[in-house]
Amino acid sequence: MSKFFSNRRNNEPAELSLNPLSRRNFLKWSGGCGALSSTAVLSQLLNLQLTQSAVADQADGSDYKALVCVFLLGGVDSFNVVAPHVQSEYDDYAAIRSNLALPREELKPINVDIANPSSRTLGLHKGMEKMQLLYNAGNAAVVANVGSLVFPTTKANYDTVKLPLGLFSHSDLIQHWQTSVPQSRSQVTGWGGRMADLLSSTTNGNPNISMNMALGSLNIFQTGNDVVPYVVNSNGATSLYGYGSNNVRDRIYTRLINDMYPSVADDALGQIYSDLLQRTLAKTKKVSIDAALEFNNATSADTSITFPSTSLGDKLKMVAKTINGRSTIGQGRQIFFVSAGGWDHHDEVLVNQEGMLPMVSDAIDAFYQETEAMGVSDCVTTFTASDFGRTLTSNGNGSDHAWGGNHFVVGGAVKGGKVYGNYPESLAPDNNQDVGRGRLIPTTSVDEYNAELAMWFGIANNQDLEDVLPNIRNFYAGGASTGPLGFL
Repeated sequence: MSKFFSNRRNNEPAELSLNPLSRRNFLKWSGGCGALSSTAVLSQLLNLQLTQSAVADQADGSDYKALVCVFLLGGVDSFNVVAPHVQSEYDDYAAIRSNLALPREELKPINVDIANPSSRTLGLHKGMEKMQLLYNAGNAAVVANVGSLVFPTTKANYDTVKLPLGLFSHSDLIQHWQTSVPQSRSQVTGWGGRMADLLSSTTNGNPNISMNMALGSLNIFQTGNDVVPYVVNSNGATSLYGYGSNNVRDRIYTRLINDMYPSVADDALGQIYSDLLQRTLAKTKKVSIDAALEFNNATSADTSITFPSTSLGDKLKMVAKTINGRSTIGQGRQIFFVSAGGWDHHDEVLVNQEGMLPMVSDAIDAFYQETEAMGVSDCVTTFTASDFGRTLTSNGNGSDHAWGGNHFVVGGAVKGGKVYGNYPESLAPDNNQDVGRGRLIPTTSVDEYNAELAMWFGIANNQDLEDVLPNIRNFYAGGASTGPLGFL
C-alpha cells in the first residue's frame, strides 16, 4: 500500500499510564451510563458522569480564562483560505492548483506582519471578510502549515522518521489532533481533558458541572482521567419538562422526582434504595437534573450582539452565554468544544467554500464582539482546528486528504495581525515540503500550537506540560516562560 495512505511500518510506543481497573475505564468499557438506560435523564447523566465529585474550592473570577476550540470536521482546504498574494508566489499557487485556484483580485490581502506594512502579503478567501478585519485590528492571527507530527519531519527524513499512524485518514487525524499522541490509536484521554485534570481542583468551584463543555456531543479532546465534558446544545442543557416549576401540577411532579432520586446531601431524603449501585445511580440522576437547572438558569440572559442564524452561530452564542454565567456556575477556567462539519470537499470545493467560509468568519467575529461587550475579550481565546489540510493538486473538481494546514487564533490576548509558523515561500510542485500531490509536511506541529494555548491557560512549562502533551519535548524545550510560537 502507498505510504501516502499508511505508515503501519511504525511501531506504537507504550501508552500514557492508565489504570485499567479505574472507575473511569470501567464506565468507558461498559458503554458508560448510556448502557444502563436510554431515558433523557440518563443521557444527561452521561454528560455528567460523576464529574469532579471531590471538587470544593470556589473559582477565582479575577483570573478567569476560557479556550474555545472550533473544530472544522472533514479537513479544510486551507490553502484556499489563506493563499499566496505576492505575484510570483501566486503564480506558483495558480499553477499547482489549476482549476481550484482563486482569482488573485478576489483575495483579501493581509500583511504577514501589520507592524511592518512593507512585509510579504498573503490573501484571505473573499468569504473571510470579518476575519480580515479582526486580523488588521490586531485581534486575530494566522498559524501557518500546522499538522500532527511525532518528531520534526522534513522531506529528507520522511521515509525514516516516525509518522502519525494512519496519516491522511479522517478518524486517525481527528483523534491525533484531540489527543496530541499521534503515534497511538489507543488513547482514551485528550489534551484538553488532561489540562482540566490538572486545573479543576483550583479553578472550578462547581462539583456538578465540568469546566469542559461541549456543544452537541462528547469528544476525546475534553476527556480526562477525572474530567469529562458536560454536553449541552444550542438551547442549553437537557432538563425534565416541568421540573422545578411553580404550578400545582409541576410541584407534584417535582416532589415525585425528588422522592425517586434522593438528595446527594442527605440519604434520609426521598426513596431509600437498599442496593448501593441503585442508590448511587439514583443520586447521580438527581445531580444531573439539578445541574441542568443550574446551567440553564446561569445562561438565561441573552447576548448583546446579534449572532448569525447558523448552526455555528447558535453554538458560539451559547458559549458566550455560558461565559457570561461563569460566576453563577462557579468556574474560573472553561474549555469549550464546538464542531462544524461538512469540510471534506472532494468535489465542488470552490462552491462549497464560498458558502461555508463566511459562516465561520461571521460567527467567530460575532463571538469576539460579544466577549468585547462582556469585557472579557482578553480572557477568551478562540482557535480553529481541523483533521488535516488538503492536496494542492486538483482531483478534477475538488481536493483530497493531505497534511499541513492553516488556522486562526482570535482574542484580546492574541498578538494579532501576524502570521506565525512558516507559510511556504513557494507552493510549486515538488517544493521543499511536498511529499506528493501537494501534500505539505507541517512546519509547525500540533504540539507547538497546543502548548502555546495550554501555557496561556495556566499550564506551566514543566512536567505538567509534558503530562498534557507527551511529545512536546520533541519540539520545545522545558523551562521557557514564553510559548513556542509566540502568538499569546
